[in-house]
Amino acid sequence: MAEKPMWEQIGSGFVQHYYQQFDTDRVKLSELYTDASCLTWEGEGFQGKSAIMTKLSSLPFQSIQHIITAQDHHPTPDSCVMSMVMGQLKADQDQVMGFQQVFLLKNVDNKWVCTNDMFRLALHNFGA
Repeated sequence: MAEKPMWEQIGSGFVQHYYQQFDTDRVKLSELYTDASCLTWEGEGFQGKSAIMTKLSSLPFQSIQHIITAQDHHPTPDSCVMSMVMGQLKADQDQVMGFQQVFLLKNVDNKWVCTNDMFRLALHNFGA
């Protein structure tokens, strides 16, 4: 079987590491962002490592588990990697919910960091 393209290896490795850190110790996610990184979380924007970590640290649950059901990775013209993730999460005793997340990864000083991160729960208001 042929080896996966480099961008898929980078993207899938990042995704595995990100959710492992998120589920076990969110504070460690700070190493994955820079002071120029941007996060959109459920439509609310944050810029910079400090603002992003304040948001992620303040999420109102004690425990969480992510299950990745699909992920796609693309190279970009400027040597970055764009990753789209779909999955399910379970926070505390809440019901299982679907989510989507998109990452733009860039190699900075021989380390892959997240420059852009967009997260949405897969909630639909069909009654509206």
